[in-house]
Amino acid sequence: MVLDYSKWDSLELSDDSDFEPHPNVDKRSFIRAKQNQIHQQRYERRNQIETLKYERIINDGLLRRIDSLLAALRSHEVTTSNPDEFVMQALIESAGDPDEDQAPPPPEGVYTKTGEQPRYSQMMASLVDQVKKEVEESKTDNWHKAYIKGIEGHKKKVAELQKEHHQKLAELEREESRKITSDSIHTGFNVSSVSKDKEKSTAEEKPKTKAVELLNPGAADKGQLQRHNSAQSSGAEADNEDDDVDGKDDEHIEPTQLGREFAKIKIGDYRTCLQYISEHRAVVAPQETDGLLIEGFNAQMDGNAEYAKQCVHQALLLQYCRSLGKDGVGLFFKRITTPGHQARQIFLDDVNTTYARIKTRTAELVHERASNKSSSADAGVEQIQLHAVEPGTQIHINIPQANSTDEIEQKSRSIFETFPPGLQRALESGSLDRVNEVLGKMSVEEAEEVVEQLGDGGMLSLEQGVIDGTTEEGREKLRELERQAAAEGKGDGGAEVEDGVEEIEVAGPD
Repeated sequence: MVLDYSKWDSLELSDDSDFEPHPNVDKRSFIRAKQNQIHQQRYERRNQIETLKYERIINDGLLRRIDSLLAALRSHEVTTSNPDEFVMQALIESAGDPDEDQAPPPPEGVYTKTGEQPRYSQMMASLVDQVKKEVEESKTDNWHKAYIKGIEGHKKKVAELQKEHHQKLAELEREESRKITSDSIHTGFNVSSVSKDKEKSTAEEKPKTKAVELLNPGAADKGQLQRHNSAQSSGAEADNEDDDVDGKDDEHIEPTQLGREFAKIKIGDYRTCLQYISEHRAVVAPQETDGLLIEGFNAQMDGNAEYAKQCVHQALLLQYCRSLGKDGVGLFFKRITTPGHQARQIFLDDVNTTYARIKTRTAELVHERASNKSSSADAGVEQIQLHAVEPGTQIHINIPQANSTDEIEQKSRSIFETFPPGLQRALESGSLDRVNEVLGKMSVEEAEEVVEQLGDGGMLSLEQGVIDGTTEEGREKLRELERQAAAEGKGDGGAEVEDGVEEIEVAGPD
């Protein structure tokens, strides 16, 4: 294969390893001198190019004003015998806009030794003075034609000068582009695009919260997230107090104002959808898709099926635009609006499938809530509570040490660590009321299992209470214990259900 090295001929080098200067000349000094010579020639050439370009601009402006002066002289007949007055009137008429009288400033490095650039009116006055001097020297009788002829002569000189400048400029630019230098390096192609929203989304300003779907969603008596009055199905609710301790709420997913406005666009109006997304790019964010799906779910729960399907349609539209990549918006609408394109059917099938799942789920939730509400009206909630059987005794809570070397206590500690965090904190507080409160949030089966684990781990013990019988409060306590003992003697003892609350009584030592 033949390689073409001709492009390297355009490189301008100041050093050539094959070149050897005169023996009496130092090679390094010669190279530096050649470098300076190349740089100086390059600077002078570029300065000359800028000067010629500037002079051409000035001469173009001067030629326009000379043409205007000639047109003014030719359009008026001689009405006075004074040539100075006639020429001055023609100059005033051809002056043009005063704001354009000032010549443009020279570029940097051009005409640095000269003072302020004269105005075009000053240049025209100087030209007329030269023509006047020529007319007076010619001593002609027809001074009108003489003035016109003299001005035309100066116009020809300026035009020839422009032609010379053009040729010289082309030659210098050709010489400048003949060699490749470091200044010739430039970016061939670079483009960037920034899309600015006309209206900023309020998503950043609005605190985010998160909706949690309960396992028994029919419980809504007074509040939106209250438990129903039937038995709970999970002990995870024992940790609900974590939110109160930490003081932090979970994020609630909901669409922003931009998302709600986008959801109001009718299904199939893709032109309006594209226009809205072009004006509000923030609506393509992932949280808007999640928020619209939640909005559609809530609308279906409220019985607004049409708006629910619109929300699902718009949510999936945003999801498709985002998943198609950088140009996903344009690509999606191009495909969806093409008649007979398979993408349209795939998208609509996805919308119908998603909406069908939401519709089925909401119907199940409505049925569950109705059944739970009816059942909760007929029965109380069974709860497991801890109470001592023997009068005068108290249930004491023992927490196994975390770093104990005793094998039994280590086993108890392992049981303790399996409890939910809410129950662990209640046990660590030593308050039986807090433990009963946590047990009340559990289902009966799970609470019974927890009580059994507490007994196996030795975390519950009975202590005999000491009552001071010399005080009125102590005597009243003794009478109360006697009444309790008499009442309990009439019953069966053990576990009993009262007002829907099952109590587990812990017997004391004989």
